[in-house]
Amino acid sequence: MLAIENIVVMENELAIAWADGKESYLELEALRRACPCASCQGEPDATGRVVRPQVNYSERSFLLGSYQPVGGYALQIHFADGHGTGIYSFSLLRELGASSPGQGES
Repeated sequence: MLAIENIVVMENELAIAWADGKESYLELEALRRACPCASCQGEPDATGRVVRPQVNYSERSFLLGSYQPVGGYALQIHFADGHGTGIYSFSLLRELGASSPGQGES
């Protein structure tokens, strides 16, 4: 099971030290654009079709306001533009860290 040992905000990145010794470095803009909430990713209609809504971003959309743990499996991240409904599972954060160009995981 994934667990977080430490989190540090470094300018435009969220650095996560995992309990298994690995580290992930996630750009805040990439985190915001990957927000898993229904307002950002859409939700299925009655026929199961997912229509992804158009999301408008501002400069403040990519600034971290705060974050808080959700149980032992996720982080809820609040951005400076007021958006805070995304709950990022640890597995999603790990995946995003591994796929970030030039960043990733070590």
